[in-house]
Amino acid sequence: MKVQYFEDTDTLYIEFRDHDISESREIDENTILDYDAHGNVCAITFEHANDRTDVHQLTVEGIAV
Repeated sequence: MKVQYFEDTDTLYIEFRDHDISESREIDENTILDYDAHGNVCAITFEHANDRTDVHQLTVEGIAV
């Protein structure tokens, strides 16, 4: 899993799995979900992240091993 914040565009990108994206769906004008060929969510993109998330506060809990 990878979390990236792009300050120049105020975009937050969260990648859940590193698979090829076969489809992207707009949830609303500022949120996009990316899916693999099996319909699994691979990533989510938040535009205007500062207004919509607490982008500068990251907490990680329950790391799977």
